[in-house]
Amino acid sequence: MALPALGAPAPDFTLDATSGQAVTLSALRGRKVLLAFFPLAFTRVCTTELCAFSDDYARFEAAGAVVLPVSIDAVPSLKAFKAQEKMTVELLSDIKRDASRKYGVLDEDRFFARRSYFVIDRAGLLRWAHVEEHNGLRRDDAELQAQLEAIA
Repeated sequence: MALPALGAPAPDFTLDATSGQAVTLSALRGRKVLLAFFPLAFTRVCTTELCAFSDDYARFEAAGAVVLPVSIDAVPSLKAFKAQEKMTVELLSDIKRDASRKYGVLDEDRFFARRSYFVIDRAGLLRWAHVEEHNGLRRDDAELQAQLEAIA
């Protein structure tokens, strides 16, 4: 499946979060969103990436953005991962892989999402997307913040 087109409405979803609440993307209209798919909890690069999101969350908020990290892990696994690493950022569970499919990032062979990033503007339009060629790579938070700051 192809990535959604830049400038098009971001595909909507509702996913369960580690907070115990469901998060619906369209309910966040009026805020910028960094949607970040990651392969699996408790893995080296994912741990580094998500701890950085947690550490830098105030900077993302200062840019007027909410960060939504998403994986195919179940909520109990994500809660344990979040607690173990003392993260403050909420993690979303795409256990049915619906959001991963909508965004064209589901690795059908391994059945988890490829590491990827989507910047969504306040109107709910997709403004920037990047899919890592290898799941062992990740974007730097400063680059992601710059993408968020570049949109209105």
